Amino acid sequence: MTIIYLITIFAMTVFLGFELITKVPATLHTPLMSGSNAISGITIVGAVGVLLTHLLIEDVGIIPFILGAIALFFATVNVVGGFLVSHRMLEKFRGKK
Repeated sequence: MTIIYLITIFAMTVFLGFELITKVPATLHTPLMSGSNAISGITIVGAVGVLLTHLLIEDVGIIPFILGAIALFFATVNVVGGFLVSHRMLEKFRGKK
């Protein structure tokens, strides 16, 4: 019963996220990207904390280490991609010299 409940919540969040993203006008993409970068920065700090905890405390297990590494990877990709997109958007607003 719990797995069905979790799958239902996951499906609803995927649908809601898709609907929200498609309704965002183009002028709001850069501010939303900045907010996403801030959240991903917090995720990076948390993931590094999990990885350091795994290194300092030996009987934590491998699952938190793997999940922390995956979170660190995806958050880093999101931050780097966000900065690249923001930089590209800002280049469009600069005047030609």
